[in-house]
Order: sequence, then structure tokens, then C-alpha cells
Amino acid sequence: MIRHRYSRWDGTQEPLAPDADQLLDALAEDLFEHGDLERALHDLFRRGLWGRQGQRLPGLRDLLRQVRDRRQDRLDRYDVGSVLDDLRQRLDRVIELEWAAAERAAAEPETRTRGEAVRRTLETLPRSLGGVIRQLARHDFLDPLARQEFQALLDLLRRQMAGQVSREVTDALRGMTPGQQRELREMLSALNRMLRERLRGGKPDFEGFMRRFGHFFGPNPPRSLDELLERMQRQMAGMQSLMAGLSPEQREELMRALQDSLDPGTIREMSELGALMEALQPPSDLVREYPFRGAEALDLDEAMRLMGELQELDGLEQALEQAGRTGDLDRLDGERLREWLGPEAEQALREMRDVARKLEEAGYARQTGDRWELTPRTIRRLGEKALGEVFGRLGRARVGGHRIAPVGSGGEPTGDTKPYEPGEPFEVNLQRSLMNALARRGPGTPVRLALEDFEVDRVEATVSAATVLLLDQSSSMFYQGRWPSAKKVAMALQALIQGQFPRDRLFVVGFSDYAQEIRPEDVPGAEPNMWQQGTNMQHAIRLARRRLAREPAATRQIIMVTDGDPTAHLEGGEAVFSYPPTRRTIAETLREVRRCTAAGITINTFMLARAPYLTQFVDYVARINRGRAFFAEPGRLGDYILVDYVRNRRRRVG
Repeated sequence: MIRHRYSRWDGTQEPLAPDADQLLDALAEDLFEHGDLERALHDLFRRGLWGRQGQRLPGLRDLLRQVRDRRQDRLDRYDVGSVLDDLRQRLDRVIELEWAAAERAAAEPETRTRGEAVRRTLETLPRSLGGVIRQLARHDFLDPLARQEFQALLDLLRRQMAGQVSREVTDALRGMTPGQQRELREMLSALNRMLRERLRGGKPDFEGFMRRFGHFFGPNPPRSLDELLERMQRQMAGMQSLMAGLSPEQREELMRALQDSLDPGTIREMSELGALMEALQPPSDLVREYPFRGAEALDLDEAMRLMGELQELDGLEQALEQAGRTGDLDRLDGERLREWLGPEAEQALREMRDVARKLEEAGYARQTGDRWELTPRTIRRLGEKALGEVFGRLGRARVGGHRIAPVGSGGEPTGDTKPYEPGEPFEVNLQRSLMNALARRGPGTPVRLALEDFEVDRVEATVSAATVLLLDQSSSMFYQGRWPSAKKVAMALQALIQGQFPRDRLFVVGFSDYAQEIRPEDVPGAEPNMWQQGTNMQHAIRLARRRLAREPAATRQIIMVTDGDPTAHLEGGEAVFSYPPTRRTIAETLREVRRCTAAGITINTFMLARAPYLTQFVDYVARINRGRAFFAEPGRLGDYILVDYVRNRRRRVG
């Protein structure tokens, strides 16, 4: 039964988002290779999702690339050295206005003395930016506009100095008055007392500090001293990053300009604050020198905003890198992604977070503790997928099919009929028999049947089968990239038996230095043994023979998938390894092959590598056991194994 669930659209649902089956298909290759759902989800998050209509939702790697592109766009666009050019141009404008006012005053008898004094002041201004600011700060301006523009320049510098404490301070102190300067100095002094108390191991009165100075920190003030320290760390790092992008001469000039914009008492408090922050929470940990290559000019306000943007992009980059390494999406902020990368990025994060829930609702995943695991339904679904892929290739290649052999009674109907022969089971096909009688005698009643009119149904007799699949788990299977294909075949065989031949039995045995049985539910998570040497076919065949000896099936067979010859055997229960293989190892392995032959167990070997000595060994096995040997490419391994399984399992009789 197909069930549909309807709900009101609230604007967050994505109608074209992938459903659970599409998500499982996207995870399938990783699951075939590793069998680890957590790892497969992690890889899926990195590479992105495909929606129902073929549109692609970006993954973590795409989002990370977008963040880096946006940062690079800013680096290629702006020139932070232009901040000093802007300050100089502003000062030149102030001096030009004041010089013109001095010239006008000197031309008038009543103001000549004042005008000449202003001209001497302007003629003796220092060459440094900071020196000019320091001298003009004590100057009594003639021109009102010059005074206004110089005060705006001082205001800009002071706000950026104060902004190292809190970004909101730069807005709170716009047009800073002498009273505000005094309050700023008092706030810095109180803040320094708190930090000194913290350094001594005491408990500063943060609540008292915020009651008095909370208006400096805007509508969303810090809730603890630690939060305030983190904000100050980012703000100071922004200024230091700006400084790092300047030449040493530019850096010194800007620092002097910033310091000379404030009174000595405030500068002392700011210097102490910097030293205390370096001891408690160094801003230098976040400082980065950005390689600007652009030509677009910036003023100081714009430069500091740009530093804030670059810090935000750096933080977003670090969060995405962390998510890419761990697969943990909880620390990613959807609103930040939307702000910087657009609504598609936020939607992609929402869909990634929704993957596990969709798989769980569909019965493909379950959470055990902190981990997501495969369910039996997932394993069946993956087996069906592997089976579909294999038989899809078979259909296109026109390989295989069921052989036509004599027919008889019992088993599965073929849909075909044959003339009845005395002595056969009388599985009469009434419709065909009546039609034969009417064709021979013509219409009319009663219909008289002769022996030659009877037809019986053709049936395909089936036999039960017990199969042991031997999977080589030696390290070469991993290093040569052959393991995922071998494991995919094991899962396809499971799906084939469960879906089409439920009476059959399939067992899986993995072998490297030793052999051990693998439970069907553990096959997806099985891995090669990369830490032990040896390909112990003798032990694997022995386990398979003993397992099949307990099975009453008419057909008993071993399917062995390997990429090497035997290099280990058991002596006294212990594995003995040798490469190249010794005559003893080969002899012990072939002895197990003979025991299988005597027990009526067929061994079919699928070799995934090509070499003369491998061909010779596989030929020995085939001749002793009368089984078959195939040399297959890993990508087409399933073609041979599944065709061979079906052929060995069915026979036509009658």
C-alpha cells in the first residue's frame, strides 16, 4: 500500500527536495564501500544533494567555495592603504579652508594680526598625520566649516578607538562631546579594574559595571564578562587586521593619528586595556593579514566594516570546514548562511539536517546513542539496488538467461504446454486440450477427447540451493580497489535469494589470515583486514564445507571471490603465512578442495587479478572440483556470479 501524507505548507518545506529513496540511492556507493551510515552521510553533506527534478542543492564544499569567493572578491576590490589617503585628504581640506580664512583675515586691518598668526601655525604644521591632528586639536579655527570638518575627523578616529571595546560604542559616541569623552574614560577605567580582578582570580562585579555603562553596548548587551571579552577580542582583532594590511610606515602613521585623537588619560586607559586583553584573551589569536590587491578607496569607517565582514567570512569558513571534517551540522548558523550566501544556502543546510530524519521515517536509519545506523530494511534495499544494477548490465549485454532443458511435473509453471505422453504426470491444460479436440472434430457437443488431444503444462522444476560466498578480505582487495565490488555482489546475492528464492540459504565467509562467518546484517559494514598478512583459502573452504554439510539442499556450492593465490594455511589451529606461497600451503588448500568434491560441493572461483601463477592455481581447483573458474574485472564481477548462481540453481526436466 502506498501512503501519502499531506500537511500545510508553511514556507519552509522544499517541494522538490529529495525523498528518502533518492537519498538512499545517493548514499548507496559509500554504503557499499564502507557500510557506515555516519560516514556516508558525512560524504553526502560534503558533496551536496540532488532534488527530485534534477536540481542540485549545494553541499558543504560548495558553500565553502562560495564563502572563499566572497572574501576574495573583497580582497580583489579594495585597497586598505587608501584609508590614510582619505585621512590626508580630509586634513588637506581642513587646512585649505583654514588657510583661505587666514588669507581673508590678514587682508583686513582689524583681523590682520589673527590672520598672520594662523598662517604661521599652518606653515609650521608637522609632516606626520598624527602630528597635524595633535596640533590642530589645540588650534582655534577661524573658519567654521574647517572646524566642523576637523571635529568630524576627530570624531571618526575617536569612535574607531572606542569601537575596539564594542561596535555599538562607535554609534553611541557619534559627535563625541567632552562629557562623553570623560564618560568613555571612566568606562575604560572601570573595565580595566574588572580585568585586573579577573587576572587575580577574583569575581568582578560585572552586573554593577553594566548597570552604569550598559548604554555603551546597544540593545543586545553582553550577558557576562566572558561574552564581553569575546566581543572585545573580535573588535580589537579587526583593528589589528587593518593595521597588518598596511606597510610599517602606514601602520605607525595611522596609530599615531588614532592615539592623538584622544586625550592622554583615555589613551593610557586604552593602552592598559590592550595589555590586559593580551593576557586574558589575546586578540592576536584572531588577527589575519589580508592580501588586498584592489584599487577601490576606503575611509576608516568603511575599512573597519570591511574587517568585520572578513572576520565574519573567516568564522563562517571555519564553521564549514569543521562541519566538513566531522559531519556535525549543529554549529552552522542558517541565518548567517542566508545573510552571506543567499536563501539557497540556508535551504541546503535545512535539507542536509533533514536527511537523517527522512531516512528514519522511511525505516532506512535508526539512531543508537549518538550514531545513525543501517536497518535491516536498508540492507535489503541496497541489495535490491545492487541486484538491479547487475541485471541491468546483463540485459544490455544479452548475457545469460535460463537454459531450456527437458520439462516435467512439479516446480514453477513456464506458461507453455506440450503434448501429453503416457507415463508423465497428468498436469492437463484443459483449455488447450479442448481446443485441440474442437479443431480435430469440429464444433458440436458433446466434445470427444482423444489421447492425442491432451496437452500438459510445461513446468520448470526447481531445486533448493545452499551457497557459501567466500570473500577475500586480504589487504590487496582494499589497496587495489576491489573490495566494494565484491561486497556489492554479496549484497546482491542476498537480495536475489530473499526476493526470488526464499527457500535457499546463503552464508558469507570472509577470509584473510583466518576465516570467519559474517552475518548477513553485518555484510554492509564488513571491511578488509589491512593489518594482518595472509590469504587463507584453506580455512575459508573448510568453514564453508562444514557449514554446507549441515544443509539438506540438493545443490550445495561455494562461490569464492579473490584476487590472489593462497599464502596461508592452518597448522595446529594457527595460521602459517608465507609469500610466495609454499608447496605446503597450496597442498593443504587443494586437500580442502578435494574434500568438497567428495562431499558433492561445487566450487566456482572468480579471480579479480591476472597472472600466470594465479591462472595455474585456479585451473587446479576447477579440474579437481569440476567447478568453473572466471577471471573478471571488479566492475563486472556481479555479472558472472549472479548468472552462475541462477544457472546452478535451476534445471529443466521432462
